[in-house]
Amino acid sequence: MAETIKVDIPHKLTRQTARQRIDEGFDRLRQDMLGGMVKFEDIWTGDHLDFHARVMGQRVTGRLDVLDESVHLEIDLPTFLAAIAEKLKGRLRKEGQVLLEKK
Repeated sequence: MAETIKVDIPHKLTRQTARQRIDEGFDRLRQDMLGGMVKFEDIWTGDHLDFHARVMGQRVTGRLDVLDESVHLEIDLPTFLAAIAEKLKGRLRKEGQVLLEKK
């Protein structure tokens, strides 16, 4: 059964700075994709990001909103990847906190 992961990551940055760091993180993600084996698309509309990835024939869809004090992330996982949802949720939370920590 498909599953939606929801993660809220608190931050103490301005919305603009948080959005910029997330955008840079997605740029690194696109560059790190395994020689084009992962198709990745993302579109910003203000402080809202829609993204799609195709991994091993599976489509992953997500949404991200940069809010004043947090970033809200939702990712729809297909049945094939739903088994790793909790592990992925923890990793997203951890890496998101590192990305958004005040420097």
